[in-house]
Amino acid sequence: MRDRTWLEEAVLLGSIVKWAVLATLAGAAAGIGSGLFLKGVAYGTESTAALALPYRLVLLPAAGWLTAWLIHRFAPEAAGHGTEAVITAVHRRQGAIDPKVVPVKALATIVSLTGGGSAGKEGPCAQVGSGLAALIARVLRLGPDDRRRLVICGISAGFTAVFGTPVGGAIFGVEVLFGGAIAYEVLFPSMVAGFTAYQTVQWFRVEALQVPALAVPNLTEPLFVKAIVLGALFGLIARLFIEAMERIHRLFERLPVSPPLRAAAGGAVLAVLALVAGSEYLGLGTDMLDRALAGGAVAALAFAWKILFTSVTLGSGFSGGVLMPVFFVGASAGSVLAPLFGIDSVVGAAVGMMAVLAGATNTPIASAVIGLELFGPGIGLYLAAACIASFAVAGHRSIYPSQVLKVRKSPALAIPLGRPAAEVGPVRLAPGTLRPVARLLRRVRYQPRQRPGEGRPAHRA
Repeated sequence: MRDRTWLEEAVLLGSIVKWAVLATLAGAAAGIGSGLFLKGVAYGTESTAALALPYRLVLLPAAGWLTAWLIHRFAPEAAGHGTEAVITAVHRRQGAIDPKVVPVKALATIVSLTGGGSAGKEGPCAQVGSGLAALIARVLRLGPDDRRRLVICGISAGFTAVFGTPVGGAIFGVEVLFGGAIAYEVLFPSMVAGFTAYQTVQWFRVEALQVPALAVPNLTEPLFVKAIVLGALFGLIARLFIEAMERIHRLFERLPVSPPLRAAAGGAVLAVLALVAGSEYLGLGTDMLDRALAGGAVAALAFAWKILFTSVTLGSGFSGGVLMPVFFVGASAGSVLAPLFGIDSVVGAAVGMMAVLAGATNTPIASAVIGLELFGPGIGLYLAAACIASFAVAGHRSIYPSQVLKVRKSPALAIPLGRPAAEVGPVRLAPGTLRPVARLLRRVRYQPRQRPGEGRPAHRA
């Protein structure tokens, strides 16, 4: 018995050492790759920011065409918003990723964001980090299971590099793979990779997501209830985002043209939308995000416009991430909805950012932790309540269609488990759900109403 105990401890200790080394390599590679990519994005977006609006609008179709041509000519696997492709690789190919994806994805996203596409930069960072992790696994000749784990570390490292949240980024990487479950076996290496990427990307002096420290009032029962109600509303907004992304993507797929022309058409649509709604919904949208977190005025339908701009951008074939638009949508919606409940708009914007993230990606734990790292512990209970409520209300779909469902959010719904979220069809009630209601109805007998003066007929002898 004693020998077996020491054997177990020795193997576990060796595993920790092994994955500390491998995760450090993956995190360093992801930090370097993400740093170079973020530098390119910053240079490109700053170069076009000074252009007059007509020139920026002309760039949109050209950027869409060039983005789609690069992807479909050199690395079709780089299509989409980054994280989705990595989740697919983890679930279907044991983490196998073509090395060409790394430079093609980085360059295509720089072109997209420079041209004004409404997208983010975290998805490409996750794909760059995962692609480099897969390359390390190939060089070291790791087996499929180890390669898969190392690629998951690349996801965590990529998110951490962008948002500067090593703990939340690590948890996000192991929670986003499944709807309602966490890959605990990869939690330790993901944490190491995230912290390493966070330290490495500092060398490039790229600006992480900057948010204010919030002064939050003491928690009371009414405020806690309001946070839950707000979270439910944010869950509905997250569901709207998911549906818009899916429907507009299918709409563009029906166009009988090549992918580059399809993306060029999407760029033209974006130019028209910018003339109608304004150019502030193009690009990363950090100006609006900063305004909402500073307590500035935000248009009532800003979140809806951003959903439309982002859905057209990514649905037509541009390249980029989806979480920065999710943050924009959540912050702008929270800034408008929170005052209706007597909550400060800045607190509402912060809670909205994380709650829409939780609902759209099925990651309530990671979203709450990221919010704690960004805004401080004072808002923690509000975040937890809103994120869990949003997760519950948003349904069983996901902004990442390849995310595998592991739990039913209600036992009353017949949802197939162990399948991608994209395969969730029309929702039906589980067998026997209405049985208690039917049983209750059977017990209720219809009694005909008697007229005054009438009674039971007398018993005849």
